[in-house]
Amino acid sequence: MSYTLQFGQVTPYLGYLAGGAWLALQLAAIAFVLGWAIGLGCASTLHYGPRWARWPIRAYVVFFLNTPLLVQIFFLYFALPDWGILLGSFQAVVLGMSLNAGAYLTEIQRAGFNSIRQAEVEAAETLGFTRVQSIRYVVLPHILKVLFPPLSNQYIILTMTTSIAAIFGVEELTGRTYNINAQTFRSLEIFSIAALYYVVLTLIASAALYAVGRYFFRIKRSPF
Repeated sequence: MSYTLQFGQVTPYLGYLAGGAWLALQLAAIAFVLGWAIGLGCASTLHYGPRWARWPIRAYVVFFLNTPLLVQIFFLYFALPDWGILLGSFQAVVLGMSLNAGAYLTEIQRAGFNSIRQAEVEAAETLGFTRVQSIRYVVLPHILKVLFPPLSNQYIILTMTTSIAAIFGVEELTGRTYNINAQTFRSLEIFSIAALYYVVLTLIASAALYAVGRYFFRIKRSPF
């Protein structure tokens, strides 16, 4: 039994797939920004906060690092309605990805806090900086430069993870690929094209991150 490739049957959907790719980039960007903010707050508390505030954060990190993202989103989407909390597909996916990313980014940024030299913090205190000012003007610039490569890698991983949204009916790239496959039954062709789209997404994200790192942090490591 032979299989004849017929890309002509799926090429009319390239624009439709591009829309899904754009939605995937939006999902990744929103989840990363929210996850970064969560991670920064948690890492700051673990490093500077009182002991009583550290235990809930450690519990959060342990839970989200040791359970699958899919299970976490299933809980948000299917279990929370039993408590009267209704989330749409997009909302549940964004919230789940953000909380999951926040746990990973907590650990990444905590390493950044630990890399800060005590002399820098003491110098800021000598100049009369408050704790908030020290974090803003001394700590953050340091950890952003040191942690830019691992943060960039986490963003790329998050971009690939957006495919999980298709399970919940979000029509990002993978979701739209499923839809086209159901209409054309040209699985090999459409999933091959979707894979190429993901490669392009990764290259675009890597190039953008490299440009940001080179311009703001003088990082010269090539993304390719």
